[in-house]
Amino acid sequence: MSASPVLPSSPAGFPSAPGPSQAELLDFVRHVAADAELVAALPLDPEGRTWVRLDGPAGSEAWLIGWPPGTGTGWHDHGESLGAFMTAAGELRENSLAVRLPTDGWKTLELNDGVDRERRLTTGEGRAFGRHHVHEVLNESPDRHAVSVHAYHPPLPLMRRYSRGGQTLRLEQVERPADWQ
Repeated sequence: MSASPVLPSSPAGFPSAPGPSQAELLDFVRHVAADAELVAALPLDPEGRTWVRLDGPAGSEAWLIGWPPGTGTGWHDHGESLGAFMTAAGELRENSLAVRLPTDGWKTLELNDGVDRERRLTTGEGRAFGRHHVHEVLNESPDRHAVSVHAYHPPLPLMRRYSRGGQTLRLEQVERPADWQ
């Protein structure tokens, strides 16, 4: 097994903690999503998302998430963490932006045409993403739950929540891990 590469220095000039690569996170979520017993054990709520925290590889954090019909995350990022997710049951849609956004010092951005991307991820499909990924994930089924597995490294230091109206993206809230307990 090869060693994980050392990640580039953080913006503050301190070395980032070594950890799993995007490919390793994707391999992990693929393996967990294939565990039918674990996926079936997730309690599903008819009205709200449910989740169970998992131990991710090499100090990462991971989540098994249940999505009732018609639910989604809203636009958000992962606070400088690498990530990957895989649909374990059902189908999810990911809308993302193909542009690197500034991380701090702004409240409203006007997006250019052509930055929107859409992926439909059915059971067994997933993706990895880098540190500046902004997206929303949706279960658009009118009558079927979806389940997905997510992994992040480093563990999420924060999430920024955005609203989107046309080509305008507005920073609405910054959440920290204490907000999710």
